[in-house]
Amino acid sequence: MKFAFPIVPSARLLVLLVFLAPVALVVAATAPSAWIIAPALGLSLLLVMLLDGWMAGPLVAIKLHFPTDAEVGQPAELRIVAEIDRDSDARLPNAAIGFDPRLGEGGTTHFELAGTGTASVFSGAAHIAPSRRGTGAVHDIWLRWGGPLGLAVRQVHRKFDHPVRVWPDLTPTRSPVLQAFLRDAQFGLISRRIRGEGTQFEALSEYEAGMDRRRIDWKASARHTALYARENEAERDNQIVFAFDCGQAMCEPVDGLARLDRAISAALTASYVALKGGDRVALFGFADKPSLLTPFVTDSRSFHRLQTSAAELDYLPREPNFTLALATLTARLKRRSLIVLFSDFTDPTSAELMVESVQRLVRHHVVIFVTMVDTELEKLVAADPNDLADISTAVAADALAHQRAIVLQRLRQAGVDVIEAPHDAIGYRLIDRYLRAKQKEAVG
Repeated sequence: MKFAFPIVPSARLLVLLVFLAPVALVVAATAPSAWIIAPALGLSLLLVMLLDGWMAGPLVAIKLHFPTDAEVGQPAELRIVAEIDRDSDARLPNAAIGFDPRLGEGGTTHFELAGTGTASVFSGAAHIAPSRRGTGAVHDIWLRWGGPLGLAVRQVHRKFDHPVRVWPDLTPTRSPVLQAFLRDAQFGLISRRIRGEGTQFEALSEYEAGMDRRRIDWKASARHTALYARENEAERDNQIVFAFDCGQAMCEPVDGLARLDRAISAALTASYVALKGGDRVALFGFADKPSLLTPFVTDSRSFHRLQTSAAELDYLPREPNFTLALATLTARLKRRSLIVLFSDFTDPTSAELMVESVQRLVRHHVVIFVTMVDTELEKLVAADPNDLADISTAVAADALAHQRAIVLQRLRQAGVDVIEAPHDAIGYRLIDRYLRAKQKEAVG
């Protein structure tokens, strides 16, 4: 444990010293022979301060409780428990914790400790919300507590090196809505799609009233001299690739988190549903060059592998190379797949290259393009202008919005299923589009 100036004067003592200065001047002017009074008063205050600091009591022990794992954008608790050898709880300690800026805004948090009901033991907690994936460290604790007179403050600084791993946000996968959907789907929606509405032959059964007449197998019926209907099975084991543009535009924040983190959360939610539906999922990341391509995960029990791989997707402040990335992905895929591409764009040139690359991809695969609504651009367009600068900004924003709409329309015309939605809605819209493609059997 490291102590640095364990007893220091409080603000109250400094105020008293400021008021003592004019008194010393008056004494020196009116009674020069009594000049010793002023330094005596100052020395007395200093001795009282040291006594007050001693009465504040020494630190016996301090413990930091912290999570070893956290999710980006979700609150995590840091708790301090301190034992101070003193009888009075009149002046509560104040604490500060220093940590990696990715773990919370500003890299520090301040809070007050409260009594725990146990003599000399104090506890307090602060909540931080990690803003970036990766590993950050909690590295410093500062603790201050005052004496009973309020003239002195004891302070302790202790250094730590406690790593906290920040994972992608999996809150949507734990939501009651999604869990209820998956629970019902095991016997309802997905089960009906697997049996009876597909194209792959499963079995023959005797035709019964109410069955779709188009399911009658006339050749089998002729052989058995009775009506038989085909029971088909929807194709499973489809390949789904979630491709992430990790470039400059996706590093920009939306509601406090990078667009890339919002995309990863939506992709993992849809991946969870896809694995439950019997399909295979892989992740692909790129910026100026491909950076990640995972093997296909085939079982929901291996979902943690996708989470671990998604945590490795780095923020790369570079322009994405769609031509290289999508050509690399196409070369690695040996069969028709569903490719979900998360990206954003502001530059018309890069958007043009993206459209050309996606058009080539659509020839062999089913493509869903996911982008988040640019709320900042919409606000600039809709804002009431107050001066010429506001008008110029609104015109430029409207031009960018128009270019964006043209690019998305070109993608739709090329056969791409485009999802443009707020960040908190893209996950569920993506699940809906995935189930729709599965029902149509457009992938296999």
